[in-house]
Amino acid sequence: MLDTPGILPHLVCTVLYAAVAYRLYQTLNREASAREMNLLRWVVLLPLAVHTWLLYRTIFIGGNMYLGVGSSISAIIWLTVLIYWLGSFYYHLETLQVFILAASALLVLFPIALPAVRPLPHTGLTAFRLHLLISLVAFSLFTIASLQALMMAVLERRLHTASLPKYLRSLPPLLTMEKLLFQIISAGFILLTLTVGSGMVFSEELFGRPLQFTHKIVFGILAWIIFALLLIGRQVYGWRGRLALRWTLAGFLALVLAYIGSKFVLEFVLKR
Repeated sequence: MLDTPGILPHLVCTVLYAAVAYRLYQTLNREASAREMNLLRWVVLLPLAVHTWLLYRTIFIGGNMYLGVGSSISAIIWLTVLIYWLGSFYYHLETLQVFILAASALLVLFPIALPAVRPLPHTGLTAFRLHLLISLVAFSLFTIASLQALMMAVLERRLHTASLPKYLRSLPPLLTMEKLLFQIISAGFILLTLTVGSGMVFSEELFGRPLQFTHKIVFGILAWIIFALLLIGRQVYGWRGRLALRWTLAGFLALVLAYIGSKFVLEFVLKR
C-alpha cells in the first residue's frame, strides 16, 4: 500500500482554498482597499503551501513518481494557482483568482478519488522529467487561457447589457485582457511545441519505445495545429472575440483528450 497522505490533509487544503476564494469574492464585491487586497494575495500562499506538500507526498514515493489522472489534475491546478499568484503582481487578476481558487478546492481532492495505480517508467532520466515539467506548464498556461477567454466572453456580454457586478469591475479592460490572452497562448504554444516535438523526435530515449501514433500523440498534434492556426489567424486576419474563444476552447479540449483523457482510459478502463 502506498504511503500517501490521507483524506484529512486534502480536506484541510480544500477548506483553505474555499475560504480564501470566498473571502476574495467578498472583498471584490465591496471594493476593498489596496492594502486588504495585497494581504489576501499573500494569504493565497497558505493553501498553496499545503497543496505543494500534498503533491510531493502523493507523487514522489519510494524513489518513484506516481503521476496518475488525479495527481496530474492536481499538479496542473497547482501550477495554475502559482502562475496566477505571480501574475497578480503585474495585472489585476483577483476576479479570475476567485474562480481558480474555487476550482482548486475541488480538484485538490482528485488524487484521493483517482489515485495512481503504478509508478511512471523512465523517471530517472533528466530528459523525461524536463519533458514532463514542460508539458504540465504548457497545460497550465492553456488552462489559464481558456478560463480567461470565458471570462472575457462573460464580461463582453455584461457590458452589452449594462449590468456589471462589482466583482467583475476589477478586471482589466477587454483590450488589455485580449492582449494578455494571446501572450499566454503564445507562451503555451512554445512549450507545447517543445513537448510535442521532443515526444516525437526523442520518443525512444524518453519512453523506451519508437514513436507510436497513440490517441495521446494524435490529440496532442491536433491541439498544436489548432493553436497554430489561432495564432496565425490572429496575426494575419486579426481574429478576436468569440472566434478566438471558440478556437481557444477547441484547442484546450484537444489537450484534455490528449493528456487527461488518455491517462484515464489507460489506468481505469484498460488497467495499464
